[in-house]
Amino acid sequence: MYYILFYKTVDNYIERRAMFRPDHLGLVEEFHSDGRLFMAGALAEPADGAVLIFRGDTPQAAHDFVSRDPYVKNGLITEWSVRPWMVVTD
Repeated sequence: MYYILFYKTVDNYIERRAMFRPDHLGLVEEFHSDGRLFMAGALAEPADGAVLIFRGDTPQAAHDFVSRDPYVKNGLITEWSVRPWMVVTD
């Protein structure tokens, strides 16, 4: 099963994320390397959000990610939600 984590970001997110980016990307790498995170990336034009896709039997990995993400902890994410994704083909 896949779960999509949707992030909505603050204004000027690209500029404001710089000091937290290395820690955020380290967390992304940790979750990706152990198989919990399938893919992730920021939305563009406009840069007002991000999407992260997790694999697992429950959405727990997405919630664990949010609880540790420096973007969330430092107020760069204004809203987030997790939804199951019923994949037909990959």
